[in-house]
Amino acid sequence: MAEHAASRDTPTRGRPTDRPDLAAMLVPLCRALVDAERPVLDAHGLTMWAYAVLLRLDETPIRTQAALAEAIRADKTRIIPILDDLESRGLIHRRPDPGDRRVRLVSVTPEGRRLRDAVQADIQRGEEHLLADLPTADREGFLRGLLALHALPEIPSHRPSRDA
Repeated sequence: MAEHAASRDTPTRGRPTDRPDLAAMLVPLCRALVDAERPVLDAHGLTMWAYAVLLRLDETPIRTQAALAEAIRADKTRIIPILDDLESRGLIHRRPDPGDRRVRLVSVTPEGRRLRDAVQADIQRGEEHLLADLPTADREGFLRGLLALHALPEIPSHRPSRDA
């Protein structure tokens, strides 16, 4: 038993573990998922950033433009044209904050909500084909783990060990 545990902890070819780093596994997968989403977004007339806006607005119905930009990790000056486009298409509504007229509050319209839901359904149908390659228990565990990581307020940074 001790031999088995020791062999599991033995570095593989000088590596500390027998698995790649999370980013090394997730980045290629994320790039492939983004590439798979592009035709769906194009078919619905949305950019990735516009879709991100519509997704975030549903989580919190009204936000300031600055808070929205921060929430989707976009530069606040760069999302203005995206918001302008979404508003001109009747997908979002912006109005001055009654408490501070310099601030604009942003909300998703019923049409924006319908479009967002249609896009998300199309994207998730495609994802189901990928997830179908996993056994049910693995798929459920994978999704639970991703949801838990997604719910973290932020990913904590870490410092390299001095042993390296």
